[in-house]
Amino acid sequence: MPGNYFLPLFCLGISASTALADPLLDAASDVQTIVITGGSIDHLGAKPPALSSASPAASSDTASLLGNTPGVSLQGAGGVSGLPAIHGLADDRLRIKVDGMDLVSACANHMNPPLSYIDPAQVEQIEVYAGIAPVSLGGDSIGGTIVVKSEAPVFAGSSDELLRTGKLSAFYRSNGNSTGGNIAATLASEKLSLHYTGTTAQSDNFEAADSFKLSGSAAPGRGWLDGDEVGSTAYKTNNQSINIALQHAYHLLELRFSEQHIPYQGFPNQRMDMTNNRGKAFNLHYRGEYDWGMLESRIYHERTRHRMNFGDDKQFTYGNAPGMPMETLGKNTGAILKADIHLHDKHMLHTGLEYQRYRLDDWWPPSGTGMMMSPNTFWNIRNGERVRYDAYLELESWWDTRWQSSLGMRSANVRMDSDDVQGYSNTNGMGMMTHNYLAESTAFNQRSHQRSDHNLDITALLRYEASHSHSIEAGFSRKSRSPNLYERYSWSTSGMSMRMVNLVGDGNGYVGNLDLKPETAHTLSLTASWHDPRRAKWSAELTPHISYIDDFIDAERCISANANCNAASLTATRQFVYLRYANHDARLYGMDLSGFYLLNEGQNNNGKLVIKGMVSWLRGKNLTTDDGLYNIMPLNLKLALEHDKGRWHTVLESELGASKYRTSEMRNELKTDGYAIFNLRTRYTLSQWSFDVGIDNLTDKFYNPPLGGAYVGQGTTMSGTAVPYGIAVPGMGRSFYTAATFRF
Repeated sequence: MPGNYFLPLFCLGISASTALADPLLDAASDVQTIVITGGSIDHLGAKPPALSSASPAASSDTASLLGNTPGVSLQGAGGVSGLPAIHGLADDRLRIKVDGMDLVSACANHMNPPLSYIDPAQVEQIEVYAGIAPVSLGGDSIGGTIVVKSEAPVFAGSSDELLRTGKLSAFYRSNGNSTGGNIAATLASEKLSLHYTGTTAQSDNFEAADSFKLSGSAAPGRGWLDGDEVGSTAYKTNNQSINIALQHAYHLLELRFSEQHIPYQGFPNQRMDMTNNRGKAFNLHYRGEYDWGMLESRIYHERTRHRMNFGDDKQFTYGNAPGMPMETLGKNTGAILKADIHLHDKHMLHTGLEYQRYRLDDWWPPSGTGMMMSPNTFWNIRNGERVRYDAYLELESWWDTRWQSSLGMRSANVRMDSDDVQGYSNTNGMGMMTHNYLAESTAFNQRSHQRSDHNLDITALLRYEASHSHSIEAGFSRKSRSPNLYERYSWSTSGMSMRMVNLVGDGNGYVGNLDLKPETAHTLSLTASWHDPRRAKWSAELTPHISYIDDFIDAERCISANANCNAASLTATRQFVYLRYANHDARLYGMDLSGFYLLNEGQNNNGKLVIKGMVSWLRGKNLTTDDGLYNIMPLNLKLALEHDKGRWHTVLESELGASKYRTSEMRNELKTDGYAIFNLRTRYTLSQWSFDVGIDNLTDKFYNPPLGGAYVGQGTTMSGTAVPYGIAVPGMGRSFYTAATFRF
C-alpha cells in the first residue's frame, strides 16, 4: 500500500534536505578494546560490565562480549550465533539494535539472530539495558535492550590534511583449529570519510574436555563421532562493510553497506544445520545538531537468503531423499525519525516515529520420491508479513545534582498476515506415515490470517545520588511484545515438520497458534550502588528485580490426529515431545550483585591489581501450569583478578555455576551439573602492535553449559526417536588462542 512507504520517504527527505552545513566529530584514534558502556547519569537503566569484556580473539561470536554483564547469560547455538538472555528472557523478547537497525531472524530455528551479523572485531561499543529500558530505545520487547555500534566515522582535523588509518589482525585458536582475521582501513578528509572493514573466521568441530559419546539404541548415521569431538559445531563466516560519511558544520550523513556470508554453520542443539546464509543491508543515517536539540533519521533495508539442511555430522540420505532442503527469504525494511528537544536546562524531551516492515517466505522443496517429502513444495510460511508502527514520548529531567528521572510512553500497532500454505502431499496418508497435510493445510487456509495488536509501553525511572559514595536507581516498566511469525503461523503437526520448527534448541517439535495474544510484562527493579567518591578504589552494586508477564508465550503439549502429536506425548517424561505455542502467565525474579576492589594501586613498581566479581540468581515460573520456565540460568558466580603493569594487561577469570535442577517439565528440559572453569589471558601493547595470548578452560574441565540445550548434533536427526534423549550439549575443552594486531 502507498501509505506503507510514506514514513521511509519522509525520513529520507529530512536527511537529504538538512545534511550539508564546523565539524561534528573530531578525528578520533582507533579503539583497541571493546567498550561496553552503561551506568552513567545520562543512561538510566544501563548496565556496565562487571568484568572486562571477552577478547575478540577468544571468540567469533559477538554475543560472547556480553557474558560479563550483570543479568546477562548466553544461550547456546552455532559458533557465531549465540543468543544473549537478560534475566531469563532471550531472542525476540530483547530489542537488539545493530548500528540503529532492528534486525530479525529469518529462520525456523533462529540460526541468524541479530548479533550474528556483526563480527566482534567490528564492534566499538555496546550498551546493555537490563530489564527496564527507556521507551526511546525500542519497543516490541519485554526483556531489555542491547545497542551495538560499530566504529563511528572519523575525519581529518583540517582542510589541508588527509587522514589514513587502518588495522590488520589475525588469530588462531587451538580447539577446533580456528583461524581468522580482519582488516579495517579509513581514508578521510575534513568533510568526507571512507571506511572499510572485512572479517573472516572458520573453525572445525570443537572438542569437549573429556570422552564424549552418545549412548542408546539408535543406529549411527553419517558422520557418527566418538571421543571428544562435538558434532555440528564447525562454522565459516565472512563479513564486509563500507561506510561513507559526509559532515558539514553540525550535520553528519552516513551510508553503510554491509554483507555477510556464512557458507556453513553447524548447530549441535538443532536437528538441521545452516548450509548457507547471505545477508545484505544498506543503512542511511542522518544526525544534526540544532539550537533546540538534535534531529536524527534513519532508513534501512536488509535482505537475508537462508538455507538449512543436514551437515556432515547428520544423516543426509533417507531412502532416495537427498537431505531435507529448507529455504528462507527475509526482507526487513525500517525507518526511524527522532528528536531530542531541550525544553529547559533541566528537561529534555525524546520523541520519535518508527516503522518496520518484515516479510518472510519459508518453503521446503521436495526431496526424493515415494517418501514423506514429495511431490509438492512444503510452504511453512508463505508471504508472511509483520508491520509495526510506533510513536513515543519520553521526558528526561535533572531536577538538581541528586535527582534524575525518566518517564516515557510508546504506542505500537503490529499488523501480521500470511497467505495460504500447503504440505508435501495433497493426500491425507502416503508411504510410511500419515501426515494429514491436506486436512491441516485446509483448516489453516480457511481461517483468516490477519491479526492486529495494539500495544502500550510505559517506563518510569528515578535516580537519587544520596551522597558522593551512594546512589539508588528504581524503575517500573510495562512492556509488550507481539508474537513472531513462526509462533503465530507455523501450522503442521506432522512430527517431522514440528521438529524442524524450534527456536530454543531443546530437541522438541513446535507448532504455531493463530490465536496468540501479545505478551505484557510488568517489571520492578531497584539498583543500589556504593563506591568511593572517585569510583576508583572500590564499588558494589545490588539489583533485585521482579517481572509478572501476562500472556507469556510458552508452550503446552499438543494433541492432533497425527501419530506423533498424540495422547502418549501428553504424559511422556523421558523423551522429546511435541508442543504448541500458547499464552500463559509467568513470573521471573532474581538478583544481581557486582563490584570491584583495588588491591594494589601500583606502588613499588608492582603494577595495578584489581579483583572484580558478579553473582546472579534467578527464578522463573509458569503460573498457569505451575511449571518452571525454560532455560533459566542457575546461581552463578564470576570472579576476575586483573593486573596492569606497563604494557601488560593480564586477567585470570573463574566461572562457577550451580546445578540446574529447576527445569521446564513441559519441555522435558535437561538438568545439568554444577561446574567451575578458569580462563587466563594477557595482552602486550606497543605503539602500533598488540599481542593477545590466552587459555580458555584452563584445567580442561568437562561441563555442560546450563543454557546449551539438548544435543542432537549427529546421526539420524530427522527422526524423533533415533537421536538419544537426555544428552546435554557439552562445553568446549581447553583452548589456547593467540592474536596479533597492527595499527597504522
